[in-house]
Amino acid sequence: MSILIGIADTTFSKVNMGEIAERTLREEGEGIKIRRITVPGIKDLPRACITLLKECDIAMALGMPGGEEIDKQCAHEASQGIITTQLTTGKPVIEVFVHEDEAESPKELVRITRDRTKKHCINTLMMSRKSYARTMIRRAGTGRRQGRKDVGSIE
Repeated sequence: MSILIGIADTTFSKVNMGEIAERTLREEGEGIKIRRITVPGIKDLPRACITLLKECDIAMALGMPGGEEIDKQCAHEASQGIITTQLTTGKPVIEVFVHEDEAESPKELVRITRDRTKKHCINTLMMSRKSYARTMIRRAGTGRRQGRKDVGSIE
């Protein structure tokens, strides 16, 4: 049985996160199909995810909020919409936001974006499988990070 994964990304992002996600999912996943919707900004992502989840098993919401205070507010509002989407559809949405002010240079922003997107693609693939609960339980408390180096457990 193939799994249908939805990707919602934005034109506001300075890195083509949707392309990174598509490529990673195709490289890492077997028996998956992908649907993609690109919208202008992060506050458009919840509606895009609702549209995708009408036919998809799981979705990814990819966005890059700017570094200004209003951008942080918009990211929070989008996040609330994504949570509501999950609650109303009963399906998971993996939120992948990379804030512009996380990096000190464009090169570092690209590195963080690629790393976070790829790692969340792996999370998405794990969560799309029936055995995901066992897989995720084995990873509990292991200090994994997306966009940065894993920090490991303190136990």
